[in-house]
Amino acid sequence: MTLTLAPIALREANAWVDRVHRHHGPVTGHKFSVAVVDETGAIRAVGIAGRPVSRVLQERGYIEIVRIASDGADNACSMLYGTIRRAAVAMGYPASKVVTYTLEHEPGASLRAAGFILDGVTDGGSWDCPSRRRKDAAPITPKRRWLGGPPS
Repeated sequence: MTLTLAPIALREANAWVDRVHRHHGPVTGHKFSVAVVDETGAIRAVGIAGRPVSRVLQERGYIEIVRIASDGADNACSMLYGTIRRAAVAMGYPASKVVTYTLEHEPGASLRAAGFILDGVTDGGSWDCPSRRRKDAAPITPKRRWLGGPPS
């Protein structure tokens, strides 16, 4: 099977995420999205890059890979991670400011294959607080933080 990259609109990428992602739903906004398609033109995976969820990382000029969703096609996830990192760097983001997160039990093989570096483990927890009530739609367990290059 031959896989290639293609641009994809957020609406279509979100529809794909909604169908195949294990624990996250669609996102509200994005900077850009990329698809991996097979030789028939069928979408096999999508990646969405956007503003970081963390306000602190937003203020520090990071871009976050907020979703990667695949039907299991070989190497599709690492293709997306590498492509999004290269596109972000071409847009002026330092590789060290391309960030993404995985659940602690996820091995990160696709990220390592794409050149990402494990930066540490977050504390996890809820975004809900008395001054701004939120409903947790995603897992609130600790997560592994990955950077697209060595920390600056």
